[in-house]
Amino acid sequence: MIDLEQQKAWSLQTKLVRGATARSQFGETNEAIFMTSGYVYESAEEAEQSFNGEKDRFVYSRFKNPTVDMFEKRLALIEGAEDCRATASGMAAVFAALACYLSAGDRLVASRALFGSCQYICAELLPRFGIKTEFVDGRDEAAWRKALATPAQAVFLESPSNPGLEVIDLKAVCDLAHKAGALVVVDNVFATPILQKPLTYGADVIVYSATKHIDGQGRSLGGAVLGSKAYIVDKLTPFLRHTGPSLSPFNAWVLLKGLETLELRMARHCDNALKIAHFLDGQKAVTRLLYPALPSHPQHQLAMAQMSAGGSVVAFEIAGGKSATFRALNKLKLIDISNNLGDAKSLICHPYTTTHQRLTHEQKLEVGITDGFVRLSVGLENADDLIADLGQALKA
Repeated sequence: MIDLEQQKAWSLQTKLVRGATARSQFGETNEAIFMTSGYVYESAEEAEQSFNGEKDRFVYSRFKNPTVDMFEKRLALIEGAEDCRATASGMAAVFAALACYLSAGDRLVASRALFGSCQYICAELLPRFGIKTEFVDGRDEAAWRKALATPAQAVFLESPSNPGLEVIDLKAVCDLAHKAGALVVVDNVFATPILQKPLTYGADVIVYSATKHIDGQGRSLGGAVLGSKAYIVDKLTPFLRHTGPSLSPFNAWVLLKGLETLELRMARHCDNALKIAHFLDGQKAVTRLLYPALPSHPQHQLAMAQMSAGGSVVAFEIAGGKSATFRALNKLKLIDISNNLGDAKSLICHPYTTTHQRLTHEQKLEVGITDGFVRLSVGLENADDLIADLGQALKA
């Protein structure tokens, strides 16, 4: 096997397919699934050495597993991070990334536009442990500057945000955060490691729901946290080891297979999404349209400076509120109603009543979620077929 340091010189495409592959004594071409919970030792002395840190080896799959290890190392190569740990889901990754670092009395500054469960963690769960969270309009640099004029221990944000596709100036926020003494945690799930590299703008920690584009075919749950070796080893690893949100070896294998085609799929996702965005731009039933690659997006220039393409998600508002929007969704024949995203199949959801239903009406409006707002995750189908389906549905 080629040394991991040498693999850093490989191109992105090669890393996606071959990065961190570790073959067993059988010389398999495909990555092996090590479906085992435990491991055996040659002697009691070896077991003791393995647990006290004298010997580096696998001891229990809640701690580390060969298939999961391959996934973690390959994703770290792709992201350009020093280290990575996988988790059972994307939300496990978000919570672990913050909870392993923050303590009672600490202060977290977060962008207001967050996925519903991320908002719950920041607004309700962490405060139970004595951690104060302050929310800001992520698009407003002055708001960040004001919030970070006071020392903080961490910053958490999504860019682009779920579901409203708000784009945050990563470098500006990272610079302000570091001056305030804060660790910057970025949820990069919409952009993926293919379209955006937050570490290059100063971010400290990246989190993913690997359930989304990394799997890409709606098969398995998974998450990942990436950062410096010191953060991963000293902060995150003990937290994961003792709380147990471990990724199963089978799911890790599925995600390894997903990484092999991630770049190819993202190219089709983005191409299809741009075509659909152009189509929706001319529809009378669409009163608001958001897609980062369109010049009409409020932060188009910033988005295209930070991202290499617009991504797979298009968000738009349908005239007539909830009743008209539900009529349109129920008329769709090809596009499925689902709260997942990043799938090979195109999926659409109504955030007001699903992913963000627990927020108050006022909180929803603050982040642009009206009762006519929908999030479309554009899949890999033929774009013309998707456009035809949207066209007939919007006529409803």
